[in-house]
Amino acid sequence: MPPHRWWGGFFFRRVQVNRRVFIFANGALPDPERVRSQLEPEDILIGADGGTQHLLALGLLPRAVVGDLDSLPPSLVVTLQREGTIVYQYPPDKDETDLELALRHALAYSPQAIRIVGALGLRLDQTLANVALLAAPWLEGVDVRLDDGTEEVILIRSEATVEGHPGETVSLIPWGMPVEGVTTEGLRWPLRDETLYPDRTRGISNELTGPQAHIRIRSGWLIVVHRRNTEYVKRET
Repeated sequence: MPPHRWWGGFFFRRVQVNRRVFIFANGALPDPERVRSQLEPEDILIGADGGTQHLLALGLLPRAVVGDLDSLPPSLVVTLQREGTIVYQYPPDKDETDLELALRHALAYSPQAIRIVGALGLRLDQTLANVALLAAPWLEGVDVRLDDGTEEVILIRSEATVEGHPGETVSLIPWGMPVEGVTTEGLRWPLRDETLYPDRTRGISNELTGPQAHIRIRSGWLIVVHRRNTEYVKRET
């Protein structure tokens, strides 16, 4: 397969519909085996520049690599292309992070869900920017979550379900504005049509009472941080 490079603009050509896209970013990955256990054969794998190394460490080949490639050896890029990986290389002087570019590329696959791996930890500025990306208007209608195997981060615009085990921590954090009409099912301290405020900590450290919780809101953006119990994680992997 000849190399494919993309030097400007965004890649929006629609291709076959797939259920999920996994993007591997270049942040911390504390539990790679847990991430591996979440993958299904039909999932599309994308490396956001240096995040490609996480994929290779798991013995996985990305469908595509996106970014300015400053974190990958040129020889590795050539090898990936020979193996069939499509490389979309951008110039280093750009206005978007490699993860944002990879997210925009992921939409070309018309996914129902996108999981972003390795987007938490290492650098606080990058972590906050990655969380902020969840609020991008062009992601509305797609179930997008940051997930490093130990924690997952979700931005709720209307409703979402969190799956886990009893006792696991679920924190509700208003993102930039008050969140109205917060109603929960399956949490130890339930909320019924409540308002949560960004300058108050009421939503921190709630807990699952069963295998899942359902959270819905009427207005605003609500960040949900679900921290898995490491004992369950070890058993499942």
